[in-house]
Amino acid sequence: MRWVFAAIVALHGLIHLLGVAKAFGWAELPQLNLPISRPMGAVWLAAALLCLAAAGALFLWPRGWWMLGAAAVVVSQIAIVASWQDARFGTVVNVLLLLGVLQGYLVHGPQSFEARFARDTAALVETPADPGQVTQPEIDALPAPVRRYLSLSGVVAGSPRASSYALRLRGRIRSGPDEAWMPFEAEQQSATAPAARFFLMRASTHGLPVEAYHRLVGGHATMQVRVLGVIPVQDASGEVMDRSESVTLLNDMTLLAPRTLLDPAITWEPIDDVTARARLSQGAQQVSATLHFDAAGRVVNFVSDDRSRATSAPGDFTLTRFSTPVTAYFDDGPPLRVKHAEARWHAPEGEFVYAEFDVLSATIR
Repeated sequence: MRWVFAAIVALHGLIHLLGVAKAFGWAELPQLNLPISRPMGAVWLAAALLCLAAAGALFLWPRGWWMLGAAAVVVSQIAIVASWQDARFGTVVNVLLLLGVLQGYLVHGPQSFEARFARDTAALVETPADPGQVTQPEIDALPAPVRRYLSLSGVVAGSPRASSYALRLRGRIRSGPDEAWMPFEAEQQSATAPAARFFLMRASTHGLPVEAYHRLVGGHATMQVRVLGVIPVQDASGEVMDRSESVTLLNDMTLLAPRTLLDPAITWEPIDDVTARARLSQGAQQVSATLHFDAAGRVVNFVSDDRSRATSAPGDFTLTRFSTPVTAYFDDGPPLRVKHAEARWHAPEGEFVYAEFDVLSATIR
């Protein structure tokens, strides 16, 4: 759809060059009956260049293309009004371009999820204070399978602690076992001490853009979902969201930023040589998960009973077992890095995969 829209905008810009040719006498254009002055020819040229720039910016500057598009609409319509009898049908394209600009503003403008994500994460991407180094007594206090996993992940005595991490993910997601998959891309910024998680997901369904923004700060979480950047689908907060997002935070720490597992907010309970339980505390709230490891020391699953699944009713959630089996690791280690995993709901009607994701990048600071 974006390619089609860009092609229409670009063609609209090229058509404006006819007005330039008429104004400067570069070609005989009998289809343009009204004369066009040279100053107005410059307006036609500006409209052409702005339309072409907006079409290119859809791919080269997607977060700001709407500003060029807005300027193109204004300048183009000025040119069209001045030659209304010959050019009035160009208004139809300008209306289409204006709708695209409005959608671009809603998705990328100052009130968008994208802008909120940028503001929320600005402090996290600053150079943090030195978090210190991992000590051997800390490692020795961990259950045996956790020690092996951290060793494979490059977490050894003398290695730096982690204070924040950034992730880029790609995958697909669905709301139920019989629902259509939605492809998505996501970016995330998280921090420890105090814990924070900002997760922005961009998906599409039936050709329409869908955005979700998860925000966890100070133990309190919100989740908002919009279609076309403006139509609200979900707006959740409260204790259930706080617990669910805390489980997600612990899941991220386990699979994607294992250096953070030495955070003092996490306590450990050994179970056996390939299983351990982690508890994450945030104030009076505590969530837990059971971690399963293979014989080599890699995490193969994360299971928690403290996360809730959204039902078909907006704002309604049901406590449901949640798991994320890891299906692939990058083969360029050490250190060990998760490449692909699934997210599953163990619902009363049956277990099903509701999300699959690939890790595109993980930066730990």
